[in-house]
Amino acid sequence: MSVSYSSRQRLAILGQYIRPYWRPALLGVVALLAVNGVGVVLPLLIRTCVDDVQDGLGFGDVIKYSSLILGLASVMWLIRMASRILLFGVGRKVEFDLKQRLFEHLLRLEPTYFANMPLGDLINRATSDVESIRRLVGFAVLSLVNTIFAYALTLPLMLAIDPVLSLAALAVYPILLLLVQLFSQRLRQEQQDVQEELSEISQLIQEDMSGISLIKIYAQEANERAAFGRRNQKLLKSNLKLTKTRNLLFPLLEGLASFSLLILLWLGGQAIEGNRITVGDLIALILYVERLVFPTALLGFTITAFQRGEVSVDRIEEILQHPPQIQDDPQAIVVPPSELTGAIKVDGLTIHYPGQPRPALSDIRFSVQSGETIAIVGPIGAGKSTLANALPRLLDVPNGSIFLDGMDVTQLSLNSLRRAIAYVPQDSFLFSLPIRDNIRYGNPEAGEAEIITAAEQAQIDREILNFPRRYDTLVGERGITLSGGQRQRTALARALLLQAPVLILDDALASVDNQTATQILQALNSDRDRQRTVIFISHQLAAAATADRILVLDRGHLVQSGSHRELLATDGLYRSLWERQQLEELCA
Repeated sequence: MSVSYSSRQRLAILGQYIRPYWRPALLGVVALLAVNGVGVVLPLLIRTCVDDVQDGLGFGDVIKYSSLILGLASVMWLIRMASRILLFGVGRKVEFDLKQRLFEHLLRLEPTYFANMPLGDLINRATSDVESIRRLVGFAVLSLVNTIFAYALTLPLMLAIDPVLSLAALAVYPILLLLVQLFSQRLRQEQQDVQEELSEISQLIQEDMSGISLIKIYAQEANERAAFGRRNQKLLKSNLKLTKTRNLLFPLLEGLASFSLLILLWLGGQAIEGNRITVGDLIALILYVERLVFPTALLGFTITAFQRGEVSVDRIEEILQHPPQIQDDPQAIVVPPSELTGAIKVDGLTIHYPGQPRPALSDIRFSVQSGETIAIVGPIGAGKSTLANALPRLLDVPNGSIFLDGMDVTQLSLNSLRRAIAYVPQDSFLFSLPIRDNIRYGNPEAGEAEIITAAEQAQIDREILNFPRRYDTLVGERGITLSGGQRQRTALARALLLQAPVLILDDALASVDNQTATQILQALNSDRDRQRTVIFISHQLAAAATADRILVLDRGHLVQSGSHRELLATDGLYRSLWERQQLEELCA
């Protein structure tokens, strides 16, 4: 859901961004004031020089005036450069801070947030929108402050020279400001359209690159090309619409600003003939009007940067103001994993996803003893993965519904809870790193012996040793260079390396053959591993049969519980699923 702030609120937000760097920002503003102060002195020197020429200026005087003007212009250039370095530097620092804040905030958000938020849009906000805010804080603030100082210092001197000529030359400027006001809302909306289209096309590229193998398998290159073409065409139309508005506004601003010079030349010539002003006065007025032409014409670009920045502020703050649904309790308990035994109790757990007609889990109750191996089975949509996600609090769970070693998991710190639970989800995600680094991801300090032991337990060691570079083999993005079974077993080795008191496998052996899956589970269930509580979800009932106890879920309810033999001896869902799977294997 998008958010929109008022102009006052956006200014307050920008103030918060800039506050840590108020000193360089203030120095930059002071430098701009100095630049404009020197800038209004130069036309006065030139006026004096021109008027003195008429009275017979000597060569020495010309050298004096030239040196003074050149010296002031050099000082003005140096100070202007310093002001740009300071203010643009503040913009860069704000950009750095925003990217850091965004990333850290995203790490705190729950997984369901990313399921509902397109990744391409998130990437676009963290890059393009943050850059727009950087331009707003840097270029737009510099330009706006410079314009204010230019008018504040130049207008009084112009009026002092000749009020009538000055007001006549600036008579078109209210029209200029009116144009800016008329175009501002249109520019903001068109800029927002461009940003949204950029997010859409980023999302499309991200999805297509992630699913490139699927696109090729189904020979859908033409359809994806056409889909990208349609989205790209929308982006082009949005950009052209914005460009058209800019190209209409900016020439109007420049034309109106330049028209004031024509008025000044026409009326100024008559004033000289009437001896109301001197030639030097007219030249000074022309220079002053020219000083105002550039910042006034630049006002269009400044407004565009402000419009883009305002849109980006809304889009960035929409993420930053989204509170993490799963947070540590203020009095959260910190417990090292070594002090936990892995005993789990689920007491009346009910989870309801927003917008769903029925709960995903309803009044689930069971206990798991330390070192016990529990299998969770059931048809698709029974709530198995929801239960697996609830135990380490990847979902928001009610207080008093899940306990680890007798402690309510909502009272445990998230770090303590998740370091005590090694979780292997259905999607065995691997990073674009060597296999060694993927296995020791949860414990970067793990030694070679620990890595190899974990790989052996996961039944992946032999295959790794067959790779040309063995454990140094680079895994492609999301583990694309490995087979599905190899990815799952590598992810399992990563979890086993942690030696956590609880291990949860959410159908993490689905791509592994029955024999290997059974061997892995038997190894996990062996005497040397009895101190680890294992909870695994599986559609392979032959693997589930090796567990100490089996929980059967159906439509969010716990309908059966017992050992494999006990459940087969009872008429119920488990026996029905077992008989159906046995029949499928006979017919295969």
